[in-house]
Amino acid sequence: MRRFVKLKRLAIWSLVGLLLSWLISCNAAPPTSSSPELEFWTMQLQPKFTPYFTEVIRQYESENQGIKLRWVDVPWEAMESKILTAVSAKTAPDVVNLNPNFASQLASRNAWLDLNTQIPPEVKQQYLPKIWAATTLKDASFGIPWYLTTRITLSNQDLLSKAGIKEPPKTFEELADVAAKLKEKTGKYALFVTFVPGDSGEVLESLVQMGVQLVDDQGKAAFNTPDGIAGFRYWVDLYQQGLLPPEVLTQGHRHAIDLYQSGEIALLSSGAEFLTSIETNAPTIAKVTATSPQITGKTGKKNVAVMNLVIPRDTDKAEESVKFALFVTNTENQLGFAKAANVLPSTVEGVKRYIEELKQSSDSSAIAQARQVSAMQLNDAEVLVPAMKDLNKLQQIIYENLQAAMLKEKTVEQAVKDAADAWDSI
Repeated sequence: MRRFVKLKRLAIWSLVGLLLSWLISCNAAPPTSSSPELEFWTMQLQPKFTPYFTEVIRQYESENQGIKLRWVDVPWEAMESKILTAVSAKTAPDVVNLNPNFASQLASRNAWLDLNTQIPPEVKQQYLPKIWAATTLKDASFGIPWYLTTRITLSNQDLLSKAGIKEPPKTFEELADVAAKLKEKTGKYALFVTFVPGDSGEVLESLVQMGVQLVDDQGKAAFNTPDGIAGFRYWVDLYQQGLLPPEVLTQGHRHAIDLYQSGEIALLSSGAEFLTSIETNAPTIAKVTATSPQITGKTGKKNVAVMNLVIPRDTDKAEESVKFALFVTNTENQLGFAKAANVLPSTVEGVKRYIEELKQSSDSSAIAQARQVSAMQLNDAEVLVPAMKDLNKLQQIIYENLQAAMLKEKTVEQAVKDAADAWDSI
């Protein structure tokens, strides 16, 4: 089964490589068009946020006579394949919502407009510096930061209490102790974290939080070190001691939410926005849920996830597209979306106003508390694994070798060495 999955994944990425190679080889000038319509793609924001975007689009069209927006919302799981196909066929939208990790894969192949040629420094300075840096590859800015989320820890206080645990863990070291006590006292797991190569990068980020340097300045593997071995061993030990659900090798992060909502795990590493879903889907669990800062390692680093807006290089409406993307991501519109979606803004002024409003609010609901915990982490938060060429391959190599060590097919030391060698051979 693992061989089948690996062959299937290889076939998919071979197709991606062919599409992107074709993209690079096609240097024809972009077609000209007299159409005033801009096409804008987002990821899975309908129907919940339809009223918000309807108003944003209406306002933009009223302030920019002659420009019409066509908004297309794409399901999360379909976005990567759809945008790859559209970019390769030169039918991509004018503005598209992506995360930096996937966007960087195409940025390394010159798919996106270099925003350094379009946006003056004084405008870029309106955004959080660390966040803008996350959308930069080889000094070329490929995306405009939009909304942010910082992970928080949601904890089932009832389960923790049954195990005699008074507070949720703050560090990975404490997490290991909590996991052992929970399993012994309740038979339940502390948390679920996926090791599926194409899914969440949370484990990769945890290594950075533990003090592991993934690559050096030349892009070569830098994790075959005592810190790297210790980071690998941490997760291998948890799995082999039966303190992680066995399906961490086969299920993605969505499974963690299902397990938390069903009361099978005590901790959920997630964004504040998921608390609303838990209140709807599992009100009993929501009532015993408390929020605390995300778990970190000896570095104290905390992760922030970024959503951005990118503009295809082949658009024939570059100026109009940049203008619209800056409108969507200006402070006022970001604050509006942040409140509607329980996410965080990415402009300096937006974060300042957002935190001030939270402090002045009399709202003591669980959602309000989660938003405050999330926002207060922004000062320490950063994109732990910055955009780099072939980042998806680095994650795949590390996760597959971690899995091999978990299944006792390799020693931890051999898994680390093999992962480093495999990365350096690319």
